[in-house]
Amino acid sequence: MNKHIELVEKWLADKDSVSLEELKANRDDAYNDAYDAAEAAACGAAYAAANDAAAVAAYDAANAAACDAAYAAANDAANAETYDAAYAAASYVKKYKELTK
Repeated sequence: MNKHIELVEKWLADKDSVSLEELKANRDDAYNDAYDAAEAAACGAAYAAANDAAAVAAYDAANAAACDAAYAAANDAANAETYDAAYAAASYVKKYKELTK
């Protein structure tokens, strides 16, 4: 399980279990992980094109999409002070789980 998703799920279950500072740090870490995954996916796509390996590109794209979903969930949780982010965060947790089955 993705550590960013786990923290968001903890927050969804009990809003007082995770501080705003933790949520913001989680968001920032998820962003960095998503950026790294996107970079890796781009390299993977170049490798796949060079080697005609469509399966590698598909795997990399799915991994990048899952990291994006984890970042979105962490970001929504971290922005809870500006709006009720629970519904949005929960929808991205669901998307992450669907992408990583």
